[in-house]
Amino acid sequence: MDPYSKLQQLHDSMEKMTKTIESLENDILETLKENTELKVENQLLRKKLDKLNNHNEPAVKTQSGLESLKQIYDSGYHICNMYYGSHRDPSSDCMFCLDILDNFGEKKNVKRDR
Repeated sequence: MDPYSKLQQLHDSMEKMTKTIESLENDILETLKENTELKVENQLLRKKLDKLNNHNEPAVKTQSGLESLKQIYDSGYHICNMYYGSHRDPSSDCMFCLDILDNFGEKKNVKRDR
């Protein structure tokens, strides 16, 4: 086999491997997204179950709104009105979400000062 044919064969093999790797990356990203969504859903269901089990006890607010928003944001979801509920890359921050968290905290402090 001549060198050009070998090179072409190697090139074809590399393209096939690249497509396979891209497909696997997409599958992994989808699995991670689904896993995060299921974790959040599981947490919400556990809270509902706890409320149902403790329905005779007086209702006690366990989290403030700001803490809930932070928890949703930290679990990998947008809380801003532009992308609310959509998955966000945990390695990068959303300036709209952070603005909401900052403003929410300031409004809470202003109400306390009054």
